[in-house]
Amino acid sequence: MIPATFDYERAESVEHALQLLGEREDSKLLAGGHSLLPAMKLRIARPSRLVDIGGLAELDYVRDAGDRIAIGAVTRHKDVRDAPLLREHCPIVSFTAGQVGDPQVRHRGTIGGSISHSDPASDLPTVLFALDAEMVVRGPGGERTIPALDFCTGVFQTALGEGEMLVEIRVPKLGGGTGWSYVKMARRAQDWATVGVAAVVERSNGGISRAAIALTNMGATAVRARAAEEAIAGGAEIAEASELASEGRNPPSDHSASADFRRHLARVLTRRALEEAVAG
Repeated sequence: MIPATFDYERAESVEHALQLLGEREDSKLLAGGHSLLPAMKLRIARPSRLVDIGGLAELDYVRDAGDRIAIGAVTRHKDVRDAPLLREHCPIVSFTAGQVGDPQVRHRGTIGGSISHSDPASDLPTVLFALDAEMVVRGPGGERTIPALDFCTGVFQTALGEGEMLVEIRVPKLGGGTGWSYVKMARRAQDWATVGVAAVVERSNGGISRAAIALTNMGATAVRARAAEEAIAGGAEIAEASELASEGRNPPSDHSASADFRRHLARVLTRRALEEAVAG
């Protein structure tokens, strides 16, 4: 299908992008465009103006930020995958970026666009939930930081206010005793995850003393598997804790899987992720 008529502006800086956003309420930011443009073709989205930020070098970086690593919002998935800082200090992010879509998507899609789209089947928000990452947002009122867990508020909905944009993602540097894993099931390699599980664990004496577990496509946003996390903290074995991964979850039923099958997958993949995190 053909999108509805729209105007196009190429932002020259973050401040210019914010200015353009503020001029029209129904303006949309364009970075990689892999989510927005298909929605426009189906006329699910009908912005009157696109503000292209894909070429903003000031938002394309991976930097050391003390105990965290800062990632610019328009950094391409392939560059997140290949960044030496992330591979050394937070490899679950670089690994997962390498699992997004196919090579074409990874060469054009951006980490900020993926997160701001807030698709519950997306991989990277799940990993950022497990890491307790931070989102840096800029708008008319200045800059503010939003915990990743509070950023995605619903299907295709975020905590971004009027005229605000995501400019940076901050992830922690993982210590030497930390293990991690991201596993997912999809019908085809380039498909959205039917279910995915991110696990970040603190290892102790061959076991786990603490675990952060987040799930993909098990609700309106990525979610933390709190019951399983609490079981691990209480000394439960991996198999026992994994059985609690889907507790309280209300996943969708669609052409890929029923809600019951997704709950089953969440339990199976949580066990696999935890075992891989401990072994890694």
